[in-house]
Amino acid sequence: MAIRTFIEAIRDGMAEEMRRDWTVIVMGEDVGKKGGVFLATDGLWGEFGDDRVIDTPLTESMIVGASIGAALNGLRPIAEIQFADFIHPAFNQIVSEAARLRYRSNNGFTVPMVIRAPYGGGVHGALYHSQSVEAFFTHVPGLKVVIPSTPYDAKGLLRTAIRDDDPVLFFEHKKMYRSVRGDVPEGEFAVPLGQAVVRRTGRHVTVVAYGLMVHYALEAAERVAEEGIEAEVIDLRTLRPLDRATLLSSVRKTGKCLVAYEDNRFGGYGAEIAAIVAEEAFDYLDGPVSRIAGPDVPGVPYNHALEDWFMLNPAKIADAVRRLAAY
Repeated sequence: MAIRTFIEAIRDGMAEEMRRDWTVIVMGEDVGKKGGVFLATDGLWGEFGDDRVIDTPLTESMIVGASIGAALNGLRPIAEIQFADFIHPAFNQIVSEAARLRYRSNNGFTVPMVIRAPYGGGVHGALYHSQSVEAFFTHVPGLKVVIPSTPYDAKGLLRTAIRDDDPVLFFEHKKMYRSVRGDVPEGEFAVPLGQAVVRRTGRHVTVVAYGLMVHYALEAAERVAEEGIEAEVIDLRTLRPLDRATLLSSVRKTGKCLVAYEDNRFGGYGAEIAAIVAEEAFDYLDGPVSRIAGPDVPGVPYNHALEDWFMLNPAKIADAVRRLAAY
């Protein structure tokens, strides 16, 4: 085992897969000599060269479109979108092309590619460097959506995503890049897609989260535990495919479910979780399926006080757990 930061685990995962498989390439803005805006690809250009670590123009549609073409011709590209906020110019390529090529070709073609993008707020990034965009892509059949919360999962899930024969959106909360550390095995290991994990067991309320919100939910659970409320925290890890079994087993045990996510509340990913729980665990519920999420405003404010107002934190999640537990 070695202690690695979240971003070090991602960098290690890419490097090891590139050493193992010559078809794995990296494409994106400043991913080469500069090593990326967050240094996620630092050192890869020096080891693998221009042919496999490719700087691109500032054109997200081209980054994803060229990656699709590369994937169709025997390569396994990792396309880096500098910020998830900038992924929208590539939306058509992702949703209308990459996601549908297997279906459209009756399994004649696959698109083995990973699209990495830092997402989320709380870093004073304001409107165009703080967005959470996962709900757009979980809606689309043919796409897999992964959001790890630990260095172990970041590396293990990335390895699995790279080896998958279908397109994977791999979102990384930028606030966790250097603030989250953890044990990561030095040997080869992988974490399968579609398996959630119970980060904390409890019997009164199930808290469902992913990414940074897992850490906030765990801290919230510690706070309410002092008051006799035992919250169970589920880390989804993979938003699509979703591990329904772990989710429903927990809710059927606790009878109450709170979904914590940073994105805007209306139409967010938490709404799908709420619908699944209401449809498939209704008879077990002792309270309303609840959500705590970002407010429905167009963006995360730059002003520090307003950014704090927008963002979730452990105190806000703890209050939501208390309200639901008391229902």
